Amino acid sequence: MDDPSLEHAEVEGEGAPPSKAGAERPTRNPERTRAAILEAARREIAEKGLAGARVDVVARRAGTNKRMIYHYFGDKDALYLAVLEETYHHIRQAERRLDLARREPEEGLAELALFTWHYYLDHPEFLSILATENLNHARYLRQAPGIAEMHSNFLSELADVLRRGAEKGVFKPALDPVKVYLTIASLGFFYLSNRYTLSTIFRRDLQARGELEDWGEHIVATVLASVRI
Repeated sequence: MDDPSLEHAEVEGEGAPPSKAGAERPTRNPERTRAAILEAARREIAEKGLAGARVDVVARRAGTNKRMIYHYFGDKDALYLAVLEETYHHIRQAERRLDLARREPEEGLAELALFTWHYYLDHPEFLSILATENLNHARYLRQAPGIAEMHSNFLSELADVLRRGAEKGVFKPALDPVKVYLTIASLGFFYLSNRYTLSTIFRRDLQARGELEDWGEHIVATVLASVRI
């Protein structure tokens, strides 16, 4: 752990050393500095896990110093929790743009399944950070006050899609939105988290573009088949 005495160190500026006499001081932009620290921490934690991540490396990547990190986040654990919350917030916000409430049930569910797969492909750090938190038995996630509400809203939207599909006679009645989402997530997560070993075992390059596209279509077909009457 880094020196806790830095937590309350006086902040000279937004991560830059004190300016020389007569030189213009940099304009403070707390939001930009905080965002840069979060992005740098996200990359560091995704690469090395919580135990291996170092605050001084985060500071260097963010173009700031450790004092600024402690100023904004308090300590390494609090920084990790902020990264974890932002990680979930980002995917839930992206899912909201699918506007599932305005889509036909089958179309909406297919779009959600394909979106999730492509999100995993485009954001490999998401899976790495989730793996890190699972190694910690969700100890930090349980400290995030807004996580439950964030996911409750998402599940309500998915439940509405499933309910409307049942009312139209295309989906089975009383489908559990948690189980449906777990099906979607597991089909993507397992493939990517085991792609190296599976590619070796089956002598097939599961990272080839064609293989990835085919698996996305397979996810959609499998999810729809599991809920249709």
